[in-house]
Amino acid sequence: MRFMETPDHAPEPDNAAKAEDAPRAGGAAADAGAAPSAETAAGPTGIAAQDWATASADPRYRAAVVDLLGALAYGELAAFERLADDAKLAPTLGDKAELAKMASAEFHHFERLRDRLAAIDEEPTAAMEPFARALDDFHHQTAPSDWLEGLVKAYVGDSIASDFYREVAVHLDSDTRALVLAVLDDTGHGNFAVEKVRAAIEADPRIAGRLALWARRLMGEALSQAQRVVAERDALSTMLVGGVADGFDLAEIGKMFSRITKAHTLRMAALDLAS
Repeated sequence: MRFMETPDHAPEPDNAAKAEDAPRAGGAAADAGAAPSAETAAGPTGIAAQDWATASADPRYRAAVVDLLGALAYGELAAFERLADDAKLAPTLGDKAELAKMASAEFHHFERLRDRLAAIDEEPTAAMEPFARALDDFHHQTAPSDWLEGLVKAYVGDSIASDFYREVAVHLDSDTRALVLAVLDDTGHGNFAVEKVRAAIEADPRIAGRLALWARRLMGEALSQAQRVVAERDALSTMLVGGVADGFDLAEIGKMFSRITKAHTLRMAALDLAS
């Protein structure tokens, strides 16, 4: 689950979209592609206003956070492995080095999540294990066939997961929220992917259709796997629908996925691809 951000030079949405969906300026916030929720604007309430020591007294909340950190940690580890493999497809030594740098950043994020799980007396491997199969299946089903598909997957596919976790982070305690947002922070490689893909399309416009279909497939597979993971983990699904941590109600879940879809549309536009 990687997280490449919408670049600064992404095309401007129309005026109606600007009011609702304009990316926030600066780093990771620019990736969300949606306006802050009313709760965010008014300041955190409930568990979101508590620290970990206070919030974790609720065993249901603790279990949900362990699930969340386990899923994120395995996602970062899988991303490290995938980017290292994708580097083999790079057409130049410079491109290979850039992907290696991306892979290194992913592993650093994994280490932070692993260390946090250990710090709260949870075994990191046990926390990650329930999510390994779903994430491995996703990466197996969406293995890129060439360099450009790998870039599109890193930029578009992984950002969908990042959008989801960023939405959830609003409802977490302050300590966990800070960690989650830190590991979702912009690694600075979005512009790299956009530059390479747009240059390739300019050189051969025929590839745009293939890459657009690929990006749409990534969107569908990512949402399917996210729903599968949530459905299989009671603590995580309970948190998302408001059982703990002041989570989303069912109407808000629909709005959340709408915001994620709109952010995907912005990324597609940045790549000069039809969504």
